[in-house]
Amino acid sequence: MAVKPHPHLIDAGKIAARVITEVSKVVQPGVKVLRICSLAEKKIFEYGGKPAFPCNVSIDNEAAHYTSPHGDTKIFPDKGLVKIDLGVHINGHLSDTALTVDLDGSYEQFIAATDDALEAAIEMIRPGVRLGEIGAAIERAIKSHGLRPVHQLSGHQMKPWNLHAGKNVPNVRMRLGDKMYAGETYAVEPFATDGNGTIKSGHASYIFSNNMSSKKKLNRLTLQVRNSALRRFGTLPWAARWLHDDKIDVQTAIRNLTRAGVISGYPVLLEGKDGLVSQSEHSIFVSEDGAIVTTQRNSV
Repeated sequence: MAVKPHPHLIDAGKIAARVITEVSKVVQPGVKVLRICSLAEKKIFEYGGKPAFPCNVSIDNEAAHYTSPHGDTKIFPDKGLVKIDLGVHINGHLSDTALTVDLDGSYEQFIAATDDALEAAIEMIRPGVRLGEIGAAIERAIKSHGLRPVHQLSGHQMKPWNLHAGKNVPNVRMRLGDKMYAGETYAVEPFATDGNGTIKSGHASYIFSNNMSSKKKLNRLTLQVRNSALRRFGTLPWAARWLHDDKIDVQTAIRNLTRAGVISGYPVLLEGKDGLVSQSEHSIFVSEDGAIVTTQRNSV
């Protein structure tokens, strides 16, 4: 009997594709980053899903994990690369997709590099393919555009309620024994750069996840934030700004929770030599016949 993707998986992908298509058209010089984050998350709810993680809007040398903090005044520059990375879940069934916007048309080769790499990876996906072989196809495609893959970032397997579910999809050739199997779901996300392809962590974190097993004793206000995050987000990543409707000192509570190991932060990730970075990403279900791209944008 053929394995088929769960209907919620398909619907989550369609919503993500629709939202990223619509939101990317609003990205222009002078627009606030917070507007894009909020608009994406609002549309996800409107179309019947929930955010699988905060909308990431990373600019230029920021490779990933920038989402606006509460009250963010950051705006898009006149020129550069903007990565929009968003996810949707329906009852825990996940989608994850990303694209890059070139603000003034100066960096078309970056977008072509990751789009071509993503397409090369998708063409290879079938039951039994080695993850390292997919990485090799991604690396070849990016290098053909005169750029480097960001080798310290990778795609990832997804399972219900689990965004990073074990196996990784590298962006370079690797001798990996792991294979894809029918019935699995992956987010494949090539990153290209004119830097050296490494990653360094920035000082700030605006995205967090819950340590589900922590039993640390906390003061009343910190515990209030902890319980709200557990109740609302469970195992999935969340943005600090999502808790500001609780009308308490969220930032202090988050510092206390991080220090206690009750939550973990995702630092903004920067290219190692501050090179420009582009990203393309789709969610893919592995069927017996090959890849089913759940976040395909030409179908919306």
